[in-house]
Amino acid sequence: MKSLRLKLIFPLAALCSTALFLTLRTALSQTQDWLEIGINRGQPSIRLAVTDFPAQSSDQQISTLAQEFNQVLHDDLGNSGIFTLVGKSNFPVKTPVEAADVDFKSWTDPPASTQMLVFGKIEIVNQNLVVTGRLFDVQNPANPSAIAKRYVATPNEISARESAHRPANEIIQTLGGGIPGINLTRMSFVSNRRNSAHPEIWVMDYDGFNQRPITSYGSLSLTPRWSPDNTKLAFTSYVLGNPDIFIFSLETNRRIPFPRYKGLNTTPAWSPDGKRIAFCSSMSGDPEIYVADANGYNLQRLTFSPGVDISPVWNPKTGNEIAFVSDRSGSPQIYMMSGDGTNLRRLIAQGGDASGPSWSPNGQLIAFQWRLSDTGTYDIYVIEIATGKIVQLTHDAARNEHPWWAPDGRHLCFESTRAKSKQIWMMLADGANPRQLTHEGENWNPSWSN
Repeated sequence: MKSLRLKLIFPLAALCSTALFLTLRTALSQTQDWLEIGINRGQPSIRLAVTDFPAQSSDQQISTLAQEFNQVLHDDLGNSGIFTLVGKSNFPVKTPVEAADVDFKSWTDPPASTQMLVFGKIEIVNQNLVVTGRLFDVQNPANPSAIAKRYVATPNEISARESAHRPANEIIQTLGGGIPGINLTRMSFVSNRRNSAHPEIWVMDYDGFNQRPITSYGSLSLTPRWSPDNTKLAFTSYVLGNPDIFIFSLETNRRIPFPRYKGLNTTPAWSPDGKRIAFCSSMSGDPEIYVADANGYNLQRLTFSPGVDISPVWNPKTGNEIAFVSDRSGSPQIYMMSGDGTNLRRLIAQGGDASGPSWSPNGQLIAFQWRLSDTGTYDIYVIEIATGKIVQLTHDAARNEHPWWAPDGRHLCFESTRAKSKQIWMMLADGANPRQLTHEGENWNPSWSN
């Protein structure tokens, strides 16, 4: 078992010549504009002014919650990838609380030069935290209102943050081509914090808040993956003495039965409809890709090749294709096949070590980790499947691995050692705005909820 794991983590690289390496670097840099256009859906960035929502009370608790709300709302919109936030130093002297307070000219004229304006207030009504939020198109004073809503929450930190995530999601969906925001999504990951000798499965909010353990098995747990409805996590656990597939219900906080097959069983992946699970198993000798119903029955073997076939991921758009990693060519490479194992082809043909595939929500892109030469390190790349165009997203920032797409297709999470230890990061899907999410212990193998 140990030798297999070392083979996967430190594979023997297929050497690239200097000429090939430079050619690939040039080709990668030439495709960056294409990815930026794809991520932004071809639309220019919107100049958005986000004012602080004042607390309509002098109570210290409400003031503190208002500060939390304002920071979260600002961060959510700033992280979205579709807005240019107007600096607060460019705001007019008077910021609005009510609709009648908006001075349209002062917001559209320089230095603010605003297109869309977010404003509102925070109150306590019947012991509830009530947020009134508005989104105005200040360049259309005749009919400016795009959103006008009230959000009711319990007056505590978690609820105050959620009451900021909700309007942020609606603003992003309204102005971002109908694509919902990610601010109420979560990530699962592996962590060895709290002096744990064995890594456990953890989850956190998309922005790194509310980090908490899901397992406490006192044994190695790895490769967590969300079910399509976000109610379950499938992962690998060694708690019973063998690497087995475990399924954990986040609704009941209990394990859901799944058969224990002999040998190595790891890297589970849910089909888009949640009815099947693909995974790697060595029950027949070599690690191969299998598919079973979500309860483990109707088992079907998909790959038949010497070496290691591992890390399957489904095309989330069609559910008819699976990408996976295989070292059948001598080093780990990414392959694709139909859901029944037919139509096998290699996706990355330029050499090096390519692994960790993650399919974009629209089914058109795959993010992966790639080491182009034996002297290089792993970086995150994206390939457009139809054309073969490749973009490098991380550069000269230590080791970057295991990318995973956010459900909006505009963001990726990944693990990186750029902060001197292995931590979870997120970035825009063109590689911009990297942000560290974990800091305690070491954390890796992230997966974004749907």
